[in-house]
Amino acid sequence: MKLYTYILVLTLVSLISCNDDFLEVEPTNLISADAIFSSPEGVKAFMANLYSQMPIEDFNSTPDHGIRYNASVNPNNAGFYPWIIADDAVGSEFHTLTYQKGFGDQFAWWIEGYELNRDVNLLLSVIPDLDADQSTIDDLLGEAYFIRAYLYFGLAKRYGGVPIIETIASISDGEDALYTPRSTEKETWEYVLKMCDESAALLGDGDGTRRRANKWVALSLKSRAALHAASIAKHWDRATLSGDAVDQNLSKMSAEDAAWFYEQCISASEQIINSDNYSLYQPAPSNSDEAATNYKEMFEDPNRALVEAIFIKGSTLPGITFGSNQDNWGNPAQTTGAWPHPGRFGPTLDLVDVYENYATPGQSTPVVTTVDGITDNYDGYQSTRNYLEFDHPADIFADKDARLRATVILPRTFWKDTEIIIQGGLIRPDGSIIIDAPGQINVGGTNYYSYGASAPNLYSGFSTFGGNMTKTGFGFKKFLQEDYTPILAWNQSVTDWMDFRLAEIYLNYAEAVVESGTGDQTLAGQLINDLRRRAAHTTTIPLTLENVLRERRVELVFENHRVWDLIRTRTYHTEFEQRDRHALIPIFDTRSMKYIFVRDEVPRTAPQTFPDFAYYKRIPGVATNKLVQNPQY
Repeated sequence: MKLYTYILVLTLVSLISCNDDFLEVEPTNLISADAIFSSPEGVKAFMANLYSQMPIEDFNSTPDHGIRYNASVNPNNAGFYPWIIADDAVGSEFHTLTYQKGFGDQFAWWIEGYELNRDVNLLLSVIPDLDADQSTIDDLLGEAYFIRAYLYFGLAKRYGGVPIIETIASISDGEDALYTPRSTEKETWEYVLKMCDESAALLGDGDGTRRRANKWVALSLKSRAALHAASIAKHWDRATLSGDAVDQNLSKMSAEDAAWFYEQCISASEQIINSDNYSLYQPAPSNSDEAATNYKEMFEDPNRALVEAIFIKGSTLPGITFGSNQDNWGNPAQTTGAWPHPGRFGPTLDLVDVYENYATPGQSTPVVTTVDGITDNYDGYQSTRNYLEFDHPADIFADKDARLRATVILPRTFWKDTEIIIQGGLIRPDGSIIIDAPGQINVGGTNYYSYGASAPNLYSGFSTFGGNMTKTGFGFKKFLQEDYTPILAWNQSVTDWMDFRLAEIYLNYAEAVVESGTGDQTLAGQLINDLRRRAAHTTTIPLTLENVLRERRVELVFENHRVWDLIRTRTYHTEFEQRDRHALIPIFDTRSMKYIFVRDEVPRTAPQTFPDFAYYKRIPGVATNKLVQNPQY
């Protein structure tokens, strides 16, 4: 039984009249609050339970099953990561999720949120009576306020205004005391920031582990939450929403509200930046190869990058309820080990096109595949088109930002000492083509295969075999452990998750400065260029919203920001209106013995649409909890 349950039972007993003798008997099957907090071990155990319930969107966060989905058979649900419902990646077997009124609860987190809120309230109710020194009391209060801030952040970004409950209601208080109405959306966001401030005021620099809240962790949450709130306020009108929740400002903010939230983001970010407690990991590589290695290693083991990591969700034990399945789902088919379901998602051409070339700094540089340089064609192979030819598939990416090859497995590059073969077609000597289908030919005594090799265990792309192949032309690399061989068991990955890192704070600050027109423009520009310099760029680019958002996209990719960035800026519905995502298909031409590339829609996928109502999640149980439902449900 969880420790918080013991306190819950004690609290409920204390709410009942003590007229009966049996209530005066000291229970023998319960642990008292004093017993729990009488030792460092008790404190750590209880706080660890609260931390574990926080809505940290790590490797076990899934759009269809919510957060911490690693406690059952089939955990992580075949690679249903948030990446695959936006434009950063596509699932190889399950490529999309459909937002419908009856299936609109992606990322839902309501019951779990209020369960955690109850537990925090229970903790706060016993802290004043603990036999502990003031420093210990302050630390416990500070951590409790941080967890409360985080949980209401998790609720607010999903539901807008929510009930704010700070006490444990008693049945004896009457029925009305059990019903708390929704606060406005603005009030809810203000409350999140207030809890961050109260936490920061009580906490110091922490113990250096990066696994518990300290002042800077609380301010990092404030930076993230304030930017989210400011964006919603500034851009709320981009979507069309109506109904009682909108009329009552429960699911609405106004542009006039944005300035204060941007100010709060700027202030919190500046405190972290100016504290000198953190710095970028490996900020000055000597070349792009070194930059790529540094970036990859930072996510393989965040403990290498404690100078940059602000808050880490640690993982030490493999197995169901403990580890994650990300290495199993993410490895390409050729490095699957004993795991039968690899390669469950592939980064998209849409993402790859966002990265800069070193020769053209300050702009996204789509991959050029044809002599005419046109890059907005996605109509597949055309025999009349004059394609560029490459001796090796990786040559087409030679000038790309180093973070691309640290994040993505490119065709015929090496991973785990294995050349990862990603090929989608073959041109015969007579000019006819085999594309997105199995096939082989013999030329000059050598066999050539449309998928690049003779059997599914020898290639990693485009085949429909088992749903285990990328169909975007790219493999997944970020976070994967190079020394881990997948085994036939669930949740064997124990990679730590960086929930807050300094790079995000730089990006939050720069966006808030640009969007608000306040703050230090020079500093914001410097921060963006510092991130680019860490990626081996040497040209300084100006501070513009386009540059900030592009940098955010590539620097934080797969860290579960993209979906929320589309939501908070109210651009999801315009970006995804019957939206096709795109693939880059390498094809081997036996006439020239070179490779060409075809820009195309991802094979065997359907267009995806994000409806306006999905900006807010459906509130469950409104018939009994008396809450106003969110718009258009």
